[in-house]
Amino acid sequence: MVGVTPWFAAIGGEVVMARDGQAKARISWREDLIGDPKTGVIHGGVITSLLDQLCGAAVMSALNQPLPIATLDLRIDYLKPAAKGMAIVGEAECLKVTHEIAFVRGSAHNEADQEVIALCTAAFMLTRPEARTA
Repeated sequence: MVGVTPWFAAIGGEVVMARDGQAKARISWREDLIGDPKTGVIHGGVITSLLDQLCGAAVMSALNQPLPIATLDLRIDYLKPAAKGMAIVGEAECLKVTHEIAFVRGSAHNEADQEVIALCTAAFMLTRPEARTA
């Protein structure tokens, strides 16, 4: 259930691990993901997609039962461009789950050298089924 959205699959993303409120994902460098042809750096939108998907996976893995979730807020601080030709790895941790909102933090880094590319914080809405009365 975690990590199989069509968009994430289309950009070559894979969730490597998701359990106990933590998740790890990876996107391989591909020419069609380049944002700046002069430098060969992966587009920032790919990193945004990675972190959004990853934070959602962390939330899903923290829940006792699967629930529909939606990104309410996603703040990303880009520290530096991704390295050309290197896969990007992201890690996220769900810090707290309330009745309606889950809070997450995460980061993305170059796979080979562990250089941090971006940091993020996110909030997700949980959609709980309403109790039905007869």
